[in-house]
Formats: sequence, C-alpha cells, structure tokens
Amino acid sequence: MSFQANWRTRKIKTKTSNLSFWQTLKRAILINRRKAVMSQPSRSGPVSKVELRVECTGLKKKDEFSKSDPCAVLYMQQRGTNSWSEMGRTEQIKNNHNPKFVTPFTVDYFFEEIQKVKIEVYDLDNATSKLTDDDFLGKVECNLAQIVSRNPFSAPLEKTDGKPIGGSLIYVRSEEVREGGEMVFLHIGATKVDNKDFMGKSDPFLEISRQASDGSWQVVHRTEVCKNTLNPVWRPFQVAVQALCGGNKTQQIQFSCSDHDSDGSHDLIGSFTTTIAELEQAAATGKELQFPFINPKKNYKKSKTNSGVAHMTEVRIFRQPNFLEFIYGGMQINFTVGVDFTGSNGEPSRPDSLHYIDPSGQRPNQYMHAIQAVGSVCQEYDTDKLFPALGFGAKLPDGNISMEFALNFNPANPYCAGINGVVEAYKYAIQNVQLWGPTNVAPIIYHVARFAEQAQKEEAEKGAHAYYVLLLLTDGIITDMDQTRDAIVYASGLPMSLIIVGVGEADFSDMNFLDGDNGVLKGANGRPALRDIVQFVPFRDYQSSAFAGADLARQVLAEVPQQVVNYFTMRRITPNQRQNTAVDPNQQLA
Repeated sequence: MSFQANWRTRKIKTKTSNLSFWQTLKRAILINRRKAVMSQPSRSGPVSKVELRVECTGLKKKDEFSKSDPCAVLYMQQRGTNSWSEMGRTEQIKNNHNPKFVTPFTVDYFFEEIQKVKIEVYDLDNATSKLTDDDFLGKVECNLAQIVSRNPFSAPLEKTDGKPIGGSLIYVRSEEVREGGEMVFLHIGATKVDNKDFMGKSDPFLEISRQASDGSWQVVHRTEVCKNTLNPVWRPFQVAVQALCGGNKTQQIQFSCSDHDSDGSHDLIGSFTTTIAELEQAAATGKELQFPFINPKKNYKKSKTNSGVAHMTEVRIFRQPNFLEFIYGGMQINFTVGVDFTGSNGEPSRPDSLHYIDPSGQRPNQYMHAIQAVGSVCQEYDTDKLFPALGFGAKLPDGNISMEFALNFNPANPYCAGINGVVEAYKYAIQNVQLWGPTNVAPIIYHVARFAEQAQKEEAEKGAHAYYVLLLLTDGIITDMDQTRDAIVYASGLPMSLIIVGVGEADFSDMNFLDGDNGVLKGANGRPALRDIVQFVPFRDYQSSAFAGADLARQVLAEVPQQVVNYFTMRRITPNQRQNTAVDPNQQLA
C-alpha cells in the first residue's frame, strides 16, 4: 500500500509542477490538429470499407540468381495535401513474377471524394522495413473510384517517371467489407498426395480461392508448407465467409494443393471445389468431409483415381466478435514493460549512450520515447493503471547480475502508477545499476506468461476478462534465441502479445525471425506457435517523423486487437456481457 501511495504521490507532484515536455508536445499537437480540422470542410463518415486484393503478372527479374521476391505497398494521398501515407503491405512472395497476394488492403471509401491511391511493387532483398534499399518493380496511380467501378481494375505498371514497364501488369479487385460477418474455421489434412520430388517427398501447401466475376480464381488464404510428407496436416485456420464467397454460400470455392519449390515453380498436385453451404451442413452434423484432389492434366488409372484425399477433420461456421465487444465486456489490457540494461547501450553518463538522460528533460531517449508512446495507448484499457516495469542484463546494487528485476527494486510489488511512473522508475534504475549482459529476454517473457497462464485458468469462471501485452525494448541481438523461441511458442497459447522495439542502430535482422508474419515460428524442439503474437519494429524507422511516438504506437499496436480476437476465438470464448465502464469525473481528475 505504501508503494502504491508513494508512486501516486509522485504522479500528483508531477502534475502540479510545470508542464513537461510531453504535455507541451501533446498540447501543441492537439492545437495543430484543431487548426487543421477547422481549415477543412466537414467530412461525413465513409460510405463503407472496401477490401482490395492485388495480383501482378510479368514482373521483372531483379535478382541475379533467382526470381524476384515481390511485395505490394498501398499508399493513399492525405486529404488536402500532395503527400502520400503508407496504408499497408502485402506478404512477400518468394521467387514469383506472377504473384497473387493473399493479404488484402482495407480502406475507407468516400463516394463524395476523389481518393488518390498508389500501389508500388518491390522486390524485397533484406529484412529491414525500409523500401529505399529494395528493388522497385513498378507502380500504378489512380483514384479509388476507378478501382471500385472497374472490377477487376487492371493497368500496366509504371516506372518512377510514369512511363510504362513493358509486360508488367497489375490487377486490383475490390469488395465491400461487411463487419461482424460469419467466419469458417477449418482443420484440414490430406493422405497419399502425389510425390512431385525426385529426391525426397512433396512439400505440400494449400491455397483456398474464390471465383471472381470474370471466372478467374482469386487466392484468399494460403497455408504453411508441410515439409517432406505425403500425409500433411496443416495448422487450423479461419477465413471470413464474405471473403470466400461474397456472402453467397452456394458459390464455388476452390482448394488447391501444390508441391512447394524454392524457385517458385510450384507443382500442382490437385484441387477440388465445394461450397460454404456444403461445409455448413457438415459442421451441423459433425461428420468429417473428404474430397479427392484431382489434377486436370493427369490421366488416372483404375488403381489410382486421384492425387490424394483431403480430410476436413473440423469445420465450424460462427460469427466472430470484434475487439471492442471484448473491451465493452470488461476485458482488461495488462501492460508490462521490459527494458534492456546491457553494456552495449553505452555508459549512461555519456550523451551518445542509448540510456543517456538529458538533464533538461527536453529530449527523452529512445527508451523513454517508446515507453511513453506505446504505454499511453495501452493504459486507457487498464482501470487501475498500475504497470509492472522490469529490467534485464544489469548488475544490481547488491552485485548480482539479473535477467529479471523490478525497476523500482521491489520484486514483491513492481507496479508503477501510470506511464509517467514507469518512466520515473526507469530513470531511477539507470542511476542505480551497472550495465552488464547478456541480452537474455526469455525470463521476462516467461514472467508475464505466468500471469497470463493464471488468467487463462480463471476464464472458466470469468470469461474473457484479461489479456497481457509485453513491451520489450532492446538495443541488440538476443543471445538466448532458442529459449526465446520456446518462450514465445509457449506464450502463443496464452492471452498474451509481445511487442519488441529495437533501440539504436544495431542489426536487427534476426528479430524479424520472431515475427511470424511470413511463416510459422517454431520452438527449438520444432513445436509450432499456435498463433502469431510478436510484432517487431526498429525505433529508428520512426525517429525522424514529426509524430514519431504516434507513428510508432500505431505500427506496433496495430495487430493487437486481432491477436486478442484470435486468442479468444481459438479458446471458443465469447465476450462477456456488456458492462457500464463510465468513470466518475472527480475520480478521473484525481
């Protein structure tokens, strides 16, 4: 009790003192935003949200010894300006000059406005998020209305100077997004698929496609690759019914099984078609569905009439709740901070140290900046606003080297009052520890996972009541990578997400390995993660922005709502009954 009172007292003193840098910055931003809003005509809400899916053909070869590895990037022009804002990126497809991207773009559609859109395609050559060091494959600029009215929209890709790139085309299909629709959950395996490899066995993966209005097939989901097996079992997945059939449950959908080749020349094993109506009927009866894979180019004999058989061992049709329904049901976001105190950060007393504290308080270091930016968003979803703050890689005042210590040096009560309290605890710790090493982060992940595990045990009684977010700040390469992988795989089955922010100028390429956007993270023992819970970004990518904090928070927290929904969907837990979350105004001002 005295610990909490101490931090609350410190927080009150901060409020009554002169305006801090952050308060001044926040006030300036609000004033500028109000001016910007007042200077522009009023804007009604969007007519709807539109989902855009991209395909390309005839992309140019940019790699010397292999095909290009394309990724599409969507930009929209900011209203009333000539500047472009990145809205999202597709997945990267390896060794493919005719990619069909699975990841869609979702944008607000305003009928009454000219919304300028630009899609650029790049050959990604490295793991950095910057595109300036990747090969440009082409672009197209148009209005969103053109994409919506011409479905599919097609155009030649252009060079940076606007001249067409011969032979390179882009296709964009659009569809209105209907929120709160039905989802289909599928667990699929296969037996006795054809062997397409001379040495070893096939490496099968599935593509699920919907039929477009022009009769072509548009890929909406692609599974992971099951290596060297003729009896694959793919991870369970779920897809929106709207994405599969546009709401028409009798429309055909296609399941194609192919053998993955590293050079991009995947070999078709076979395919079959079915409908959501057929899957829905199977879900009602609980029976396993079986479909033979048929390759139209193959002549089958009486002894073998197919190229393998797909087994749908679990099929569920359900309405997926959204993130806000869980918030309205009283779910709390429990935010924890983990800070790197290893020697590679540099001596804190030196201005070039990543842990240097500016005496004037006007220039927060990257650690403080990231804590403020991400924590300021998360704290609004936690009623008591008491946050554990931990450190690792330091030599403590008692001489012990710790990979898991409380920044306030009170292991029994590591909580800080508000994000300002976390920053104050960090500043206090940096003055009382010696930077050491190594950069072992698994202990802190397990620390938070233990609390998430306890919350999971209480779900039978309390329902969807708690979710944990760990913000991990580090300046270098993780030294306990195998243990960290195991910790993340363990946490993937718990109500927990992990945000890693890379501080400084180190090479963070290995960090992207932990972010499962381009594949399934596996533990050291080969056990796969149940879901993607990691988001990694280097702080330097946002450092030069006028709104660095807001941009950083937007990027690292963008996936958390869907991770929350995916977790409780996996657990088959619906939101609790809506609660009254009103706050007493007097309490809010205290």
